[in-house]
Amino acid sequence: MSPVRSARGGRLSRSAEFERVYRHGRSTANRHLVLYSFPNPSVQRPRIGLSVSRKVGGAVERNKVKRLLREAFAEVEPTLAGGHDVVVVARPEALGLAEREGLGGIGSALAELLAKAGLEGPRADAPTEPQ
Repeated sequence: MSPVRSARGGRLSRSAEFERVYRHGRSTANRHLVLYSFPNPSVQRPRIGLSVSRKVGGAVERNKVKRLLREAFAEVEPTLAGGHDVVVVARPEALGLAEREGLGGIGSALAELLAKAGLEGPRADAPTEPQ
């Protein structure tokens, strides 16, 4: 069972936070998603913000993509370096990926971008190499 945490604890919620990440952060993209990241030393864990426009689909489709993105981020969050704010923008192709491959497809697209952005830190369950 996963630890209980506040619903907003790991999320960006104010437009000023999104704006800071968009303006000053670095971006990387693939066919399905765009990821913006900005260092924020005041936070222990990475925080995520999601942007899914109406170009992706109606409310039901947008909510499905957002749910899958939140689940995928929660799965990889323990492996990420802390102290970053991340905004993920879903492109219209993300809906097709979500419908074809579900959480696995969205998760692999997100993991690819996190690796490109250099946000993957040492894994909590990975063995450390002797020195």
